Amino acid sequence: MLIHIPDVLTAEALTKCRTILEAAPWADGRITAGTQSAQVKNNRQLPEDTPESDALRAIVLEHLNRNALFLSAALPRRIFPPLFNRYEGAANAFGNHIDNAVRICAATGERVRTDLSATLFLSDPDDYDGGELVIEDTYGAHAVKLAAGDMVLYPGSSLHRVEPVTRGARVASFFWMESMVRETERRRLLFEMDMAILELRETQGDSAPTVNLTGCYHNLLRMWAEV
Repeated sequence: MLIHIPDVLTAEALTKCRTILEAAPWADGRITAGTQSAQVKNNRQLPEDTPESDALRAIVLEHLNRNALFLSAALPRRIFPPLFNRYEGAANAFGNHIDNAVRICAATGERVRTDLSATLFLSDPDDYDGGELVIEDTYGAHAVKLAAGDMVLYPGSSLHRVEPVTRGARVASFFWMESMVRETERRRLLFEMDMAILELRETQGDSAPTVNLTGCYHNLLRMWAEV
């Protein structure tokens, strides 16, 4: 399930991020790559232990934690501290790979199971050519190139890549989540049910069917959630 989450960052937050990124100490992107990924990863990345990373993470997490669509789709239990990458020039692509099943937070040693992956775009799509995030699933390959401030959420088990950037620079934040509901299909069902409840509340208010469906949602979440 691929979910486009628009306007995760406000215009003001984007401006703050870009100001910080202008002076960022970029390093080889392979610093966080696994054995297989390192063979196909060719980009730049902001080291995790810099003041710039700390400031950027705080902005991204603040906005994620108040985004209702993200919270409904991901049902996050743990969020790996957001990372930041840059594709341009000779360091411009990331070949086919699947993310590691478990990531270890450098600062805390905490382990996060990567049920979901996310890319939050920080560059305007008109500012660069190429750079599409291509995600493969049972329905084929999906090329994603979103407006700055928008995010795509997709299963961490997906094969994916970033196409070569042939003009300009593509800058983004990427990270993973461990969901309270581990199984993809259960998360999908809960998300679709939650969206239906929201639509019912808008059209019918808190009618008896709406309240009953809301109860079913929470009972399923109670049955499936790990907290």
